Amino acid sequence: MCAVQRIVGLVVAVMAAMVMGVACSQSHDYGDALNKSILFFEGQRSGKLPSSQRMTWRKDSALRDGYEIGVDLVGGYYDAGDNVKFNFPMAFSTTMLAWSVLEFGKGMSSDLPHALDAIRWATDYFLKATSIPGFVFVQVGDPYGDHNCWERPEDMDTPRTPFAVSKQFPGSEVSAEIAAALAASAMVFRPIDLKYSARLLKRARMVFDFADKYQGSYNDSLGPWVCPFYCDFSGYEDELVWGAAWLFKATKQPIYWNYVLQNINKLESSATVKYINGVSYLGGSFAEFGWDSKHAGINVLVSKLIMSMAGTGSTPFISNADKFICTLLPESPTVSVSYSPGGLLFKPGGSNMQHATTLSFLLVVYARYLKLSNRVVHCGNVVASPARLVKLAKGQVDYILGSNPFGMSYMVGYGKKFPQRIHHRGSSLPSVGQHPKQIDCKGGTDYYNSKNPNLNLLIGAVVGGPDIEDSYADFREDFVQSEPTTYINAPLVGVLAYFNSRSS
Repeated sequence: MCAVQRIVGLVVAVMAAMVMGVACSQSHDYGDALNKSILFFEGQRSGKLPSSQRMTWRKDSALRDGYEIGVDLVGGYYDAGDNVKFNFPMAFSTTMLAWSVLEFGKGMSSDLPHALDAIRWATDYFLKATSIPGFVFVQVGDPYGDHNCWERPEDMDTPRTPFAVSKQFPGSEVSAEIAAALAASAMVFRPIDLKYSARLLKRARMVFDFADKYQGSYNDSLGPWVCPFYCDFSGYEDELVWGAAWLFKATKQPIYWNYVLQNINKLESSATVKYINGVSYLGGSFAEFGWDSKHAGINVLVSKLIMSMAGTGSTPFISNADKFICTLLPESPTVSVSYSPGGLLFKPGGSNMQHATTLSFLLVVYARYLKLSNRVVHCGNVVASPARLVKLAKGQVDYILGSNPFGMSYMVGYGKKFPQRIHHRGSSLPSVGQHPKQIDCKGGTDYYNSKNPNLNLLIGAVVGGPDIEDSYADFREDFVQSEPTTYINAPLVGVLAYFNSRSS
């Protein structure tokens, strides 16, 4: 019997050692991933590239944006694998980059200057896009013409039509998100460039006033061009509150705080049913966050202000932030997201990795706020400590970096195995340095259809990710899975900076 026990004990010990070995082999270099996640934004740049450009296969592009109407709209970012500048998701990505630096900049070390460059590339463009009072430019490029082609941004011959909102044709969601981006960025630059910071803040206030005074959705005036690409599905009220919250954080002026308090109840919509792979899930606006819905972000952002302010009265921010956390925890009785067998978080909508990164960002930020105020979250009988929130976020980040059933990093250039055929025009086509001759609209079709790996590495790009069964096909044509976006990467920058500081 003792011999049997010794054998069993030996087997258990060997299995434990094997598990430990796997765990060790799946440890991740968050600093390397952070560096690459920021580098990705250089691959998305539009306009005249600087001498400091590190993604050298990219060259100058769209150097005449806006010139046909006498406005300089050169610069900014392409949102994903296409060559259109959609300012709504670009502004959200900028806000998230700025928030990442404000929360976790100390964990970025030598990558911080590159993060600041990534933010400034966007804010310089937004200063141009908001330079004419009474107008906010919200898009450059005809999306239908662009999506009908597969060509490098350096070669674009599709219409670069500028689209703007105005007093007569308002667009409060995109204008208020730009205001939020400018206000958050003003805080980032305040310690290092006070003049630039003041300029950003002044413009943020002007654009917010425009968004609030002339309320309406850009769906109504620009729907044929912004939908279905970045149609506003959640209404513009959340962006107005979001913008006001960032302006209060940047200015401490009561007018913006009062705006938040007076308008937050407009966001308290009834619960809605959404479907994931045919299964219904109950959720409310408080559980949503991304380029379209700012609800959970508002509650988390404002919760810190509430915790530090006395006499604020009864507000829904902390309770809604807590409820939001309870929708994410697998053990919570009110969980409303689903998880793949390998542990990746899923919510309705395409490009699922955006949910994993944005919600992980809110998890680590709220964990910090809870720790500072010595609080925990109660989900029925389940008690979630700040450490539990961090653990859940870490599981998402590690999954993205390769701790998953497929054994693949979903960040291009990180790890030994990563997506090779991403849905990205510039990455899939030969660079201008290799192929100086123009590749016209349909000239890239063979590259699109090719089963060969992309010719240029868009290092740091995080793709839309696997399906809910952890399966990933690595096909260029499957854009839901294989296309990277700025709003997947932007919140991940902050999360990686957080875990990099912890590991170092």
